[in-house]
This record gives sequence, C-alpha cells and structure tokens, in this order.
Amino acid sequence: MTTATTDQKEHDRELAERGARELADASAEEIVRWAFEHVDGKIAVASNMQDAVLVDVVAKIKPDVDVIFLDTGYHFPETLGVRGAVPLVYPDVRVVDFAPKQSVAEQDALLGKDLFASEPGECCRLRKVVPLTEGLANYRAWITGIRRAESPTRANAPKVVYDEAFGLVKFNPIVMWSDEEFATYASQHGVLVNPLVEEGYPSIGCAPCTRKPLPGEDARSGRWAGFSKTECGLHQG
Repeated sequence: MTTATTDQKEHDRELAERGARELADASAEEIVRWAFEHVDGKIAVASNMQDAVLVDVVAKIKPDVDVIFLDTGYHFPETLGVRGAVPLVYPDVRVVDFAPKQSVAEQDALLGKDLFASEPGECCRLRKVVPLTEGLANYRAWITGIRRAESPTRANAPKVVYDEAFGLVKFNPIVMWSDEEFATYASQHGVLVNPLVEEGYPSIGCAPCTRKPLPGEDARSGRWAGFSKTECGLHQG
C-alpha cells in the first residue's frame, strides 16, 4: 500500500483543478483520454456491476484498465453474474475485488446479526468505505460512473475533482448523461446490463438494502428504504 505525500497531494489537487477547467465541455471519451494522458500513476475504474457502460467507455481507450468491484458479501446473484461476465466480454480488463476484512458471518458474530437493518451507515462503512479506502491507496486516480440524473444528491457532481476522502483525483466522465443517453449507449453498443434493471431496479446495491422505487420516486430511492440514508459514503463529490 502506498501513501500519498503532501507534495503529491498538492500536485493532484492542481491537476484536478486543471482538468475541471480544460474538460468543462469535454465528452466522456475525451475525459477518459485526458485522465490517462495526464495522471502520473495507476487509474482504477469503479463498477458496482449494475451494468458495464463505464467499463465499455473506458476499455475502448484503455483496454487493460483495472476495474474495481466491492464484494460486500450481500450482492444479488445477478450482480455477481455481471461481475463474472465482464472479464469474458473484455478479456484485457482486470477485475479487482475489494472485500471487507470480515465475512458476513464474522460480522454478525461480532456486531450482531444483520447490522444493515439497525445501523446501515456502519455496515456500509465496514463493507464498502474501509475496503475501498485501503484498495484505492494503490492508485493515483479513479473513474466512476455517477451521473447527475440519478438523484438530487448527485445533481452537482463535477466532471473532475480532487477526492479528499480517498486522497486521489476523481473523474466522472458520464456525469452529464441523461437516463436516455445512458440507455441509448447501452443499447447501441450491446453493453452488459444487470437483468434486475429490466425487472424494475434502476439502482442496485446490496440485496438487503435495495428495493424497487415507487412510482414517481427517483432512481436511488429504493436504496436503504425507511432510513434517511441516501448514499453509502463512497461519493462525496
């Protein structure tokens, strides 16, 4: 595991600011290309395996990219199926699993059964935030698939930002895509899509904390239903 120095962090903050200026009107492909041309170090692509749209966009430019997947132990079988299919469709891509230190059974024994039902924030911290923090320490930047159209909490997400939480540059190349643009890309390029999407799950996370949104609700309203929680803590910007 590597630790960013103060000078490196300052350099990366300046790089993120430069990227935000230069990529204000850039396409997703231009953002990805800029990232690999300017970041001095490894870049990871984050995927929750709801689909492979972001993987497809990036792999067309950098076929051998690392795609990171948080294997929380609570995923739907369909999600794990997509995870298994990605390296078959994109043979040069390297899927890297980040997993919590404890299995679900070990966590249940230590903190009580079904922590997600009583303290979903702590469950997300242990099974997502901590392993992602440790895993991303080996990278200089990460590329995510968050979009402004997904929910009000992401309405102001930038294209490029220095991610203070994880200490690296963050690129959001498809952040401006509408739901229609996203669906069109997936259809035109024959991209892998989790079958649960067609069943009415527009935002897929861990199985115990994901339900279908009610009519009129935004896509992420089916996550942590019954709690004020709307994000798992991975995306602060």
